[in-house]
Amino acid sequence: MIRRPLILGAGGQLGRALRASAPEGAAVLAPTRGDLDIRDVAAIRAAVAAHRPDAILNAAAYTDVDRAEAEPGLAAAINAEAVGRLAAAAQDAGAAFLHASTDFVFDGASGTPYAPGAPTAPLGAYGRSKRDGENAALAAHPRAIVLRTAWLHAGSGRNFVRTMLRLMRAGSEVRVVADQVGTPTRAAHLAAACWTLLASGAAGIHHFTDAGVASWYDFAVAIGEEAAALAIIAAVPRVVPIASVEFPTAARRPAFSVLDKRATWALLGAPPPHWREGLRATLREIARDG
Repeated sequence: MIRRPLILGAGGQLGRALRASAPEGAAVLAPTRGDLDIRDVAAIRAAVAAHRPDAILNAAAYTDVDRAEAEPGLAAAINAEAVGRLAAAAQDAGAAFLHASTDFVFDGASGTPYAPGAPTAPLGAYGRSKRDGENAALAAHPRAIVLRTAWLHAGSGRNFVRTMLRLMRAGSEVRVVADQVGTPTRAAHLAAACWTLLASGAAGIHHFTDAGVASWYDFAVAIGEEAAALAIIAAVPRVVPIASVEFPTAARRPAFSVLDKRATWALLGAPPPHWREGLRATLREIARDG
């Protein structure tokens, strides 16, 4: 049982979900980015010394995939260099360490789900920084957990669900990429997996998403249907499938980023809900909170 967790990046989607699902009775220290910059070595060491955590969970990250192409040094500083120092601080303190990573460490050229041990080949600066962060964590902490996930969403924060709702309220048609495939994942489900993996004593690289597979287009269609059913939007707009080349971005995205989660699901004892069930839960959260 984790008793004194330190959650970094507590203001983000995963960080908030980790705080909400922390073990009952745990003394949680959960600074936001404004409270504690993970690049500040002295501040990290001071926080660890003061809180004496038995686990450090790193949900802090540079996540702007396109901007990372213009700021590769900043992405690397946050997603790689700082992660290595966090893992070392956890190792020195005798604490477990869990680091959240991403499907963007892969190039999307596979036709089958990526196993945790599959070779990485990131397409851009963001993916490279996250891959380097994984390597840094595992080098600094022999029992570190690297947990890769994909297409995260929650009722608050910046995510695809909230972007689609804004666009759907603004017009009668949205155009969405249909040739990129992955799995939407509810942040609360990922957070629960984090706590279970830590309690199990697991180590190494693991994969977790909700169940099922979708394209961004499929995801958008489901958002419209489910949001209309909850009266979050007045009507289901027309969702038009487009190719990635019709929506150019600074960074290339993997066309296929489905992760093989079977080993992780076995450790957890059961698979998570289908991604559409996770979407419904997020939309109910949005409907409740306005």
